[in-house]
Amino acid sequence: MKIDSWIAIDGGSMGRISNAGLGSKRYKLIIKGKGGHSWGAFGLANPHHALGKAIDVFSKEAWAYTSGDIPKTSFNVGRIGGGTSVNSIPFESWMEVDMRAISPKNLDEIEEIFKSSIEKAIKEYNASGIEGEVTYELIKIGDRPSGELSSDIPLVQRSMAATEYFGGTPSLGRGSTNINIPVSKGIPAVCIGRGGSGGGAHSLHEWYLNDEPSEESIKLALLITLAQAGLSK
Repeated sequence: MKIDSWIAIDGGSMGRISNAGLGSKRYKLIIKGKGGHSWGAFGLANPHHALGKAIDVFSKEAWAYTSGDIPKTSFNVGRIGGGTSVNSIPFESWMEVDMRAISPKNLDEIEEIFKSSIEKAIKEYNASGIEGEVTYELIKIGDRPSGELSSDIPLVQRSMAATEYFGGTPSLGRGSTNINIPVSKGIPAVCIGRGGSGGGAHSLHEWYLNDEPSEESIKLALLITLAQAGLSK
């Protein structure tokens, strides 16, 4: 089935309109070893220790890259886990990593830095004098392409006009949302805000206040849909 256009709703106040997608790549790194007793098997290859080295090597090399003269590019170790008890050498350790970039070229480059950093860290750890070795596996768990649509296309113009009709001030921008894939394929797409105000995104202090009538945001989404379908007058 051919998709003519795509309208998504995400965070942000009424007036936020994304016509560009922020690309991201996400990986899960799994490091494995034999596991054993913390005292009786002391010296055995430890996946947690290897994970710590992997984070250190990647963070240093990725920070040097993202601090250079390039369009904004980011990296983040968002989750780590593994192990069974405080007195056990774990048999498995893992982390999940998120990398983002405005430019597809930069996204490919930070991904390559990640992969080469992990390989380097694991090789160095296994050669550090520990007993045995750890192995690792990389699993891609996310891949959102970058892209941008002209502000002149009808869908974007209709979204801006509908926003003004409801008293909002349209502001075009870029985000990592459900429009990334259609935008990358040239399909007209926008992401509009859900309304209200908020702050501290993804932190313990994140907050949201429905200080705009919620029905206005719903009406806005409906009006854009009708206008794009050619049913509004």
